[in-house]
Amino acid sequence: MKIENPAPIQWRFSERADQLQSSFIREILKITQQPEIISFAGGLPSPLTFPVDTMKAAFDKVLSENGKVALQYGPTDGYLPLRQWIADSLSANGAKIVPEQVLMTSGSQQALDLLGKVLIDEGSRVLVETPSYLGALQAFSVYRPEFKSVETDEHGLVPAWLDKVAAGARLLYALPNFQNPTGRSLSVERRVELVETCARLGLPLIEDDPYGALSYKGAPAPKMVAMNPDGVIYMGSFSKVLTPGIRLGYVVAPLPLVRRLELAKQAADLHTSQLTQMVVYDVIKDGFLDQHIPKIRTLYGDQCQVMLDAMAQHFPSAVQWTKPEGGMFIWVTLPKHIDAMKLLDEAIAQKVAFVPGSPFYANEPETNTLRLSFVTVPPERIRAGIEILGKLIAAKL
Repeated sequence: MKIENPAPIQWRFSERADQLQSSFIREILKITQQPEIISFAGGLPSPLTFPVDTMKAAFDKVLSENGKVALQYGPTDGYLPLRQWIADSLSANGAKIVPEQVLMTSGSQQALDLLGKVLIDEGSRVLVETPSYLGALQAFSVYRPEFKSVETDEHGLVPAWLDKVAAGARLLYALPNFQNPTGRSLSVERRVELVETCARLGLPLIEDDPYGALSYKGAPAPKMVAMNPDGVIYMGSFSKVLTPGIRLGYVVAPLPLVRRLELAKQAADLHTSQLTQMVVYDVIKDGFLDQHIPKIRTLYGDQCQVMLDAMAQHFPSAVQWTKPEGGMFIWVTLPKHIDAMKLLDEAIAQKVAFVPGSPFYANEPETNTLRLSFVTVPPERIRAGIEILGKLIAAKL
């Protein structure tokens, strides 16, 4: 029986809910679904790299041979063989990672949320790069921290800056490899200095590494977690090397912390899909990634070079940009008087999209910056889109 004339519900949202903000990138992606748009906006892996047949065969095998286990509830920390594989892959240079340190998550975005939940109180100082990954800023913001920006230069985060801002900080969040949004990477020397500085200050260091395997030169840089497993929290993902649709990430942390993260995950979703974990393990356990990742590197490296060449041809000399050696992004700095948000409106009118740089800053956004992604756009459309952007920029000089 339907109730007649019910009183309207007076929704009373929490203060936390009232401060939630949508991702600027996700909003832009709604526009870029139009096929005529040349989109440099999304940080999406290229569908050309998705191993559809391999994944299908693995799903069939797991369901045929062990379907009742795969379709059942699983342990919160994750599927042990996969956690063992991750631990072994990160054990290097004398550092031993054990599977008990590995927590599987529903994408690395969940890992960010769990870390915020167990490490951040309202007003806690959180250190981030300038600029930083928008998804991390969004995840941490829910817990109302005080963001402090750490200085960066053309080589990435400046470790010496930490002494100025680290007092009382709960954590430092960093992306050392082909950073989103800038594409920059930390040198080995800076990695060592950063780990040593954080150890001296007693500062937990989050090493977010979704792009580390995507070096165009094929030689991934050393991981900071192997330099200090007791002080570095490592985040990884299968989104960029297999497919984002499986929503499978992981966090590797010292045992006291990983246990708290596990408890927080129990409250969030009980566990990550057992089926997905078993399928991914079946795909990677015999060395599939050793053959698959070089194909991704080649594709992305070629398309990055196409974009860099087009920018050199069509962008005015007053514009600067990074030249990444891996990953998915190029960071552009325009003359100071050009507002990238206003430029975006003009670009969309001409069927080109990008992400303005302002949302990537925790403090004091630089409005004359923008991020370009090249991995989902074929070469001829890269050239056409960059030519349009170059003309729009030149018209503002």
